[in-house]
Amino acid sequence: MGLDVIGAGFGRTGTASLKVALETLLEARCYHMSEVLGNAGHVDMWLEAAAGNPSWDKIFDGFAATVDFPASNYTFELAEAYPDAKIVLSVRDAERWFTSTQETIFSDTLKGLYQGSKWGRMLKATIDDHLGGDLKDRNALVKAFNDHTARLQEAFGPDRLLVFEAKHGWAPLCEFLGVAEPTEPYPHINTKEEFDSVFDLLRSPIGAAVMNGEGMQNAAAHDELFDTP
Repeated sequence: MGLDVIGAGFGRTGTASLKVALETLLEARCYHMSEVLGNAGHVDMWLEAAAGNPSWDKIFDGFAATVDFPASNYTFELAEAYPDAKIVLSVRDAERWFTSTQETIFSDTLKGLYQGSKWGRMLKATIDDHLGGDLKDRNALVKAFNDHTARLQEAFGPDRLLVFEAKHGWAPLCEFLGVAEPTEPYPHINTKEEFDSVFDLLRSPIGAAVMNGEGMQNAAAHDELFDTP
């Protein structure tokens, strides 16, 4: 199975909601950072990808779409590997995005949990280094965010690229993918408060093993992070 949809948006642009939305529309699984932690060996595969030796078909085996970091930083490579895949760039106000990251994915709390782990090395190689290295530099990160959007819009036309905000709901996404609009509301999950469940996981007895790339024995456990209210 090759990818049908490549999510190009950075983490904290509604990617958890988009994951659930795409799984609903495609009736297939969507890759997300949660899969990196949830599946044994995926941290190692991303370290290999960062070193220039990606195994995209192996990473995305069983998935029809991908969203979120780390894959979003490899959008151009994935677009070449899967030339028929549509690209969905999830966005939000860049300043508000930066603020959100400082409370969640780029927070000192999270860094303190993954410091020294294999997952921490992977995050540095696949995210930090792509964003300039200093995740506290507001100007640098806002620039990286805006440059990413501009590069994609310059490289791909509207037939392949959709710039999408979660507040727009189902309509533009369904029209772009050529599928019917669901009757249920567009998912809205993984707020700052809900991100606390990620901290709880990493602090739990299995946290160290998960961050070492061993995955979860219960493969569905990480899906609980994305249950809609």
